[in-house]
Amino acid sequence: MAVEQVSDQRLVERAKQGDNRAFDLLVLKYQSRMSSVVARYIRDHHEVADVTQEAFVKAYRALPNFRGDAQFYTWLYRIAINTAKNHLVAKSRRPPDVDKDIETGEFSDYSGVLEAEERPDQLLARDQLQTVVMKALEDLPEDIRTALTLREFDGLSYEDIAEIMSCPVGTVRSRIFRGRESIEKAIQGIG
Repeated sequence: MAVEQVSDQRLVERAKQGDNRAFDLLVLKYQSRMSSVVARYIRDHHEVADVTQEAFVKAYRALPNFRGDAQFYTWLYRIAINTAKNHLVAKSRRPPDVDKDIETGEFSDYSGVLEAEERPDQLLARDQLQTVVMKALEDLPEDIRTALTLREFDGLSYEDIAEIMSCPVGTVRSRIFRGRESIEKAIQGIG
């Protein structure tokens, strides 16, 4: 990971000096991750692409202000989240608050492959569990949902989430704990 950070730092420095190819490499490296972040807020895949591109444009324009206090990708995540939220405010819509569209599964990159041995009752139970989890996730306050999804779906460290959300690590831990607790209660309500 240190090599990745050094590589990012070099690319950022080259981009700051006017090397557009260096920034293009950063875009290629982080494009799918940024699209995934934006897709948590915006369901329409065309809008996701537009907002992701807008986030990269904002990052490019703000690049001279990037001091390197945070890792480049955490800085970029923060820009992507803010751009998605601003897009929704501009369209007078509330964020959908879900990590994926259950009906289409369009942004799902973690869904399991159906096994030939699964019985209809097992499929029904799995679908019911998925629906309950997604509804519980939807019902969480935005700050808790964001911290939880960055941790559980993106696998970010508490420190990285704290940088992205501009809050202390202890606050991130608390939000994730409360989010997990709420989802666990919802799951227990199934049985």
